[in-house]
Amino acid sequence: MTRRTTHPAGKVTRITVQSKLLEGNLLGDPTERHIDVYTPHGHDGAGLPLLVDLAGYTGSGLSHSAWKNFGENLPERLDRLIGDGVLPPVVVAMPDCFTRLGGNQYVNSSVMGPWEDILITEFVPAVEARFQCGGAGQRGVFGKSSGGYGSIVHALKHNEFWAAAACHSGDMAFELCYARDFPAALRALAKHGSVEAFIEQLEASPKPKGDDIHALMTCAMAATYDPDPSQPFGVRLPVSLDTCERIEALWSNWLDWDPLTLVESHHAGLNDLKALFIDCGDIDQYDLVYGARRLTRRLTELGVKHRYEEFPDTHSGIDYRMDVSLPYLANALI
Repeated sequence: MTRRTTHPAGKVTRITVQSKLLEGNLLGDPTERHIDVYTPHGHDGAGLPLLVDLAGYTGSGLSHSAWKNFGENLPERLDRLIGDGVLPPVVVAMPDCFTRLGGNQYVNSSVMGPWEDILITEFVPAVEARFQCGGAGQRGVFGKSSGGYGSIVHALKHNEFWAAAACHSGDMAFELCYARDFPAALRALAKHGSVEAFIEQLEASPKPKGDDIHALMTCAMAATYDPDPSQPFGVRLPVSLDTCERIEALWSNWLDWDPLTLVESHHAGLNDLKALFIDCGDIDQYDLVYGARRLTRRLTELGVKHRYEEFPDTHSGIDYRMDVSLPYLANALI
């Protein structure tokens, strides 16, 4: 069900990329990946800016082009924004970056895969070659939650590649958003005796429980920020398994990936971006708003140009915020 049906519809083309970088990956994830690519009505993509959509945890870019009840999917949203003249014509790529551990933070990991490199050296070049879009100075990245995390980290680490970025409710301030989940993850693992047994039962379950998915997310974060390929699924938690006491040497490996840490060593290039957008709901149930406030305060102290907004909502069902961020990015890229 769409809000508006009067605007001409763009086209969604599914392309396939055979990832060389995922070959032999520890999780056994497929190397053949699909990317749904939106081109606006009346355009084949040539000469247009490119925006890349990074899905949140448990998501895939392919789900963002699927039918959506009581709202718009991403192509329908783009049709409306372009049709209303709010958004200039852009190409938007929606890649499938799903993993066996339920999601992706879009950084390089010896367990999850070299996802920074996959995006930059395989996925984006494939889209740009096929549709003759994007290129230096005309690439933007955006996402929500884990996708927002990926967007802000790519902006920090790869501002020579991306020219604009939008982070919606992205993971940051790890002490607040991750550390509180360790006790529940330990209970889930103890119930099954090991990480391996826990994941195998979850995969075999006809209806995985929400608490198990949340524990799986903690495992995915461990395999992302502090991977140990010698362990089952590469997972080692930064706490003792019996008392949940912090193992500081391991936890520090997580904190190295916190945007609040990365900004200290990688902020200099952010002013080369044409647009940097950050927002968060003021009652985000994962407490991400506190990290967002810390980040925007630090960026301001460092003299980094950016746009920060808070809005009266939670972490859930906030796709409408793209009505603000996407025109901001695209207008900066043209």
